[in-house]
Amino acid sequence: MDAHELITRNAAEVVTEEEIETLADDPDGKRAYVGYEPSGVLHIGHMLTANKLIDLQKAGFEVTVLLADVHAYLNDKGSFADIRHTAERMRDQFIAYGLDESNTQFVLGSDFQLDDDYTLDLHALELETTLARAERAMAEITSGDSVKVSQAVYPLMQALDIPYLGVDLAVGGMEQRKVHMLARDVLPSIDREPPTSLHTPLIADLGTGRGKMSSSEGVTISMEDSREEIEEKVNGAYCPPTADPDPTEEGTDRENPVLQVFEYHVFPRFEDVVVERPEEYGGDLEYAAYDDLEADLESGELHPADAKGALAEYLDRLIAPGREQLAE
Repeated sequence: MDAHELITRNAAEVVTEEEIETLADDPDGKRAYVGYEPSGVLHIGHMLTANKLIDLQKAGFEVTVLLADVHAYLNDKGSFADIRHTAERMRDQFIAYGLDESNTQFVLGSDFQLDDDYTLDLHALELETTLARAERAMAEITSGDSVKVSQAVYPLMQALDIPYLGVDLAVGGMEQRKVHMLARDVLPSIDREPPTSLHTPLIADLGTGRGKMSSSEGVTISMEDSREEIEEKVNGAYCPPTADPDPTEEGTDRENPVLQVFEYHVFPRFEDVVVERPEEYGGDLEYAAYDDLEADLESGELHPADAKGALAEYLDRLIAPGREQLAE
């Protein structure tokens, strides 16, 4: 793959394509970043953006991972001491998952977000941003009917982090799109360049195929899961023999999360995927590309149960190093 293919592989969206092409023309030494609230244990959502960071490192980018302790504090996730301890655990898990340690910089938000210049620039953005505009960008962190002032400041800090980290590319899931569009709108008001951004897809709930897989509700997979727990969760996953399932009776769209995990987690990390089957059922199937696996599921050559068995095997291989690190 060339640099452009690595950068855009499995991206749901880039903003803008022209800016991405410019980065791809000379990616060496360019910097990409993603920010995470420290949450203790990496789950499959973290791993999806981490896969993209690994792609970017292969393309020549340097990577910054922001462990957003101040954001977590604003979002009422505990004391600073607890949050920082959690951030240290997450750092080790990212390295265990496959990020190149020599080419990855881990930064705590409190390393720069409490400085005078940052605070004054944040106030300048507050002067330029209406509450209604901030509310549109903070939907992912609000809960219930009561919105706190800290939650309105939160997306402005996310926007300001980008120039303060000195990065060329902001990476996040599609749920971060509103924040990155806010950054493109407001950063020029303080003479900062609007950021180029890349958004990864959202994976549907493993058990139902609806909505977004979440660590707080529904079924998800994390680095704490044992081999047996992974197998149990994957075997119970929603997996019709198609990549385009029918909506629910209520009209809610559904995806095939088993295929999504194959596409966005397994195939980017393994050159070949083998689905083991007894000889009486046709023997093993080997795939060098996701599209071939999807086609076999659609045609009936690959049974959903066999696909699930292979998925559990490869997820366990990805998660095992992080699970061992947690145990240590």
